[in-house]
Amino acid sequence: MQQKTAVLSVFLHLQFVKWQTGFGDFHISGDKAPDWNSGDEITLNFKVYVFNAANIPDLLKKFMQVRKALSGLNHPRNIIPMSKLFEVATNICKGNFVDVPAGSFYRPENNKNFQLGWVSGMMNTYPMLTLNDKKERDRVIAELDFVVNKLQGKSGYFYGGITAGGEIIPEKMSPDFKPIQAMVRKNADALLWLIKHMQLLKAQGYGKSVKPEWENATEKLAAAFVNTWNKDGEFGQYIVPETGEIAVYNSTAGAIVPAGLAMASDYFHNKEWMKVARDAAKFYYQRDVEKQGLTGGHCGDISQDADSESAFGFLESLMALYYYTGQKEWLNRAEVQAALGATWTFSYDPVFPPNSEIGKLKSNMAGAIWASIQNKHAAPGICTASGDYIFKLFRATGNPLYADLIRDIQHAHAEAVNMPGHLTTNNLIGSSMERIQLSDAEGKGSIGNFINTRNSWTETNGVLMALEIPGIYVNMNHKKLYVFDHVKAQVLSIDKSGITIQLKNETEYDASVSVLAETEKQARKPLSYTAFLRWPKVKVKTGGTIMIKVNPANGITML
Repeated sequence: MQQKTAVLSVFLHLQFVKWQTGFGDFHISGDKAPDWNSGDEITLNFKVYVFNAANIPDLLKKFMQVRKALSGLNHPRNIIPMSKLFEVATNICKGNFVDVPAGSFYRPENNKNFQLGWVSGMMNTYPMLTLNDKKERDRVIAELDFVVNKLQGKSGYFYGGITAGGEIIPEKMSPDFKPIQAMVRKNADALLWLIKHMQLLKAQGYGKSVKPEWENATEKLAAAFVNTWNKDGEFGQYIVPETGEIAVYNSTAGAIVPAGLAMASDYFHNKEWMKVARDAAKFYYQRDVEKQGLTGGHCGDISQDADSESAFGFLESLMALYYYTGQKEWLNRAEVQAALGATWTFSYDPVFPPNSEIGKLKSNMAGAIWASIQNKHAAPGICTASGDYIFKLFRATGNPLYADLIRDIQHAHAEAVNMPGHLTTNNLIGSSMERIQLSDAEGKGSIGNFINTRNSWTETNGVLMALEIPGIYVNMNHKKLYVFDHVKAQVLSIDKSGITIQLKNETEYDASVSVLAETEKQARKPLSYTAFLRWPKVKVKTGGTIMIKVNPANGITML
């Protein structure tokens, strides 16, 4: 018995000392445990909270309150105004439009193949519409034509990708299940973003550009989700676009589906779809959030591991249901879900090796988001969304913790953007890539170093943040402001004519700052998906200081 124990001890030593997990693999670590001498000491600082928690949501809500209690407030840097980020990222996207045998579209990857949803296919088109430029609008229309004509299967579901030559790209599939499959996540994205595009065109006054073919395709996709729900009681993780059959069950891959169905219910005036949206959201909340405290299956490269993308994606759905129903139950669930999303988000500024790329830039990375339990790195932003639903939650509740969360995410993203004097990707100006590396999963020298490439999805979520989150939010009743953009702002005076605010731009770039000012009564009405079109903007030159007077009734006056 003693001999077997010794053998087991050696085996465990070899397993845990020689090997470590990497980015989707295992490799020899080279790590050596420290040698402790008599009298050596180490001090660990931590806090223990003892409180009554009836369930997992209670635990998550407590976490949200104390997540920065040990490290204290972090210090986001103002380095690139949202308007500048929007400019450079959309410039990259303009240069990525291609005409290939399969069709015409903005490349979502570095090659000429097309991938729907997830990592920015038919998402990077949305901010291009807001440029209000005929050339880019025509390009977006061409891409929407391409998506609905080339990717939709007979069931109503869409295939997940297509090569430049026109061959459907299957997802990673089990050899035991032959029919071509697609991610439910990608189809959820397709439903949400198809409707967002049509909403935006109508809000801009281009409603005649919305084609019946797009609406028919969107209706078929919504109906496919409803059929699957009525038949199987869930949406699954992978489906067969040809037949609508679920190929892989379980997970929270359909986290965004309730949002898409709620939007489709309103757009097409179909009450049944709203019922399915509510029922599905309750199902996911009870099974995954309340009972497990995790969500997963949203990424194409991690099987059903827990991930942040489904956590934030489900928050999209909960806030959509609050928007369309006005029922506070969805707001209450959204607060729990935001806390779950925050568990994936750095609450502090990690200390990187001083000679690493991030260390040399002195970047503060609070707000970087771990993608999943498989990926041994964080990323700049939510894949793939602005996270405007976090801002909407802040607006609806008045809780500044949510404002802190989305501001942190935006500022960490900006730290990863490649700009003159702030090189990260060594690629295009305005480019960024998905890895903020805090571990040695990619090698001993990888901590704090970027990889010299670019990811369209990180650029897309950055430009969406610049678009869908106001630069400054002003609560007129409490005479308070919250700054999301990379400027400094303070209230100088308050009188009957409004609030006088000073703005200072200490970055190297001119800024055009959007301002949302409203009363408590106005804030009680959920914010629409195209509200950003109405936000006034003020220009602040680099190194400049201006004063403005804010009054919701009279708008903004330059002083």
